[in-house]
Amino acid sequence: MLHDDRLRTGSAQVLEPCGVLAVAPGQAADWLAPLPVEALHGIGPRQADTLHEYGVHTAGLLAAVSPAMVQRLLGGKAGRTAADRARGIAPRLVVARALPSSATVRRTFDRHTLDGATVRATLLDLVVQLGRLLRRRGQAARALTLTLGFAGGTGWAKTRRLTEPSAHDDDLRTLAYRLMDAAGLQRGCLTGIVLKGEDLVDAGQGAQQISLDTAREARLVAEAAMDRTGDKFGPGVIGPAAARCAS
Repeated sequence: MLHDDRLRTGSAQVLEPCGVLAVAPGQAADWLAPLPVEALHGIGPRQADTLHEYGVHTAGLLAAVSPAMVQRLLGGKAGRTAADRARGIAPRLVVARALPSSATVRRTFDRHTLDGATVRATLLDLVVQLGRLLRRRGQAARALTLTLGFAGGTGWAKTRRLTEPSAHDDDLRTLAYRLMDAAGLQRGCLTGIVLKGEDLVDAGQGAQQISLDTAREARLVAEAAMDRTGDKFGPGVIGPAAARCAS
């Protein structure tokens, strides 16, 4: 279990973006010892100056000073906290935030439209956005909700469940198109489309069945490559050609 204060102190020592710093259990005090006292989370410039005046320049030296003396130097609560942190003692545990149970992408049309090609391309673009969002979160959707807005303020919405949880464009697109077909698009000009992934689960909970569909497997490989390209150059630089007329 990670501790909040140690996590903050350790994070400040990672220089490279996305770097990882691991300190073995029981080794926190030894790892902290050579760090300057100001590297400890919560030690500000004024407290650091006070410690420096008494020859305490590192976390190891601070840990060697009795907690009672540190309290006299820095004050009661601040002194107790600083003494504990120098010894690698941090009572506050890091509590992981629960991921959202849904994910939403949307598109509002500048002009009301009922053009089938534009609507289909827009929906495909939303599918790609939603799939990418889910994969980056490490989540999969059990259901999709499609909401259509029409001129005059009316709307239409429908939810359907996927066969199994998925974050792959292939699966999301198939169900999204079925939802769009169910709408009929006979109620007026569209003003916007909202696509929502519902009942999200951890992607690892999805069934990993052996597939004999080589074409699907190739698309999944391409999807992963597009994700990496999007991460490096931006999500808009690559995607299905059919979605380009939605831009």
